[in-house]
Amino acid sequence: MAEFFDEISDKLADFIASQPMFFTATACATGRINLSPKGMDTFRVLNPKLCGYLDLTGSGNETAAHLKHDGRLTFMFNSFTRNPLILRLYGRGRVVRPHHADFAGLASHFPTDLAGARQIVLMDVESVQTSCGYAVPEMELKAVRPTLVKWAETKGAETVVDYQARKNVTSIDGFPTGLMD
Repeated sequence: MAEFFDEISDKLADFIASQPMFFTATACATGRINLSPKGMDTFRVLNPKLCGYLDLTGSGNETAAHLKHDGRLTFMFNSFTRNPLILRLYGRGRVVRPHHADFAGLASHFPTDLAGARQIVLMDVESVQTSCGYAVPEMELKAVRPTLVKWAETKGAETVVDYQARKNVTSIDGFPTGLMD
């Protein structure tokens, strides 16, 4: 049932590109485990051993805090269509922020019209796992929810940065996220 691979094949990259949502999971040695749903066409496979997503400003910044302190990262994709499949990517993560030298080159792979872009979360892929997904329900996407981008657009860039400085510099367990480094 489950199969493991060393890298993301073209077939699996196509599967990833067709998914409207994915999940991130991170943890530190202590504190809460973070599991977050993501969407808005923000995920990219950059090569068979490197992938990541454009992270938008949100209520917290748990992934960045955990990556700074631990580094382990899992991405999970589910097929909700007639053809079941679960895909997990395991690896080490890192965060690239707008003031980093690599940001502009990496950002060219992601949507440029999304207000509130905070950072790019990258994974160096160590292992890829597929499993059946037979118990995952079959569902249809109704619409992409525009609420987060609209929120950032109405706040404006300066207000979003102020919000990040107040809400996104430490995790809910008190770990620094490195956002203002």
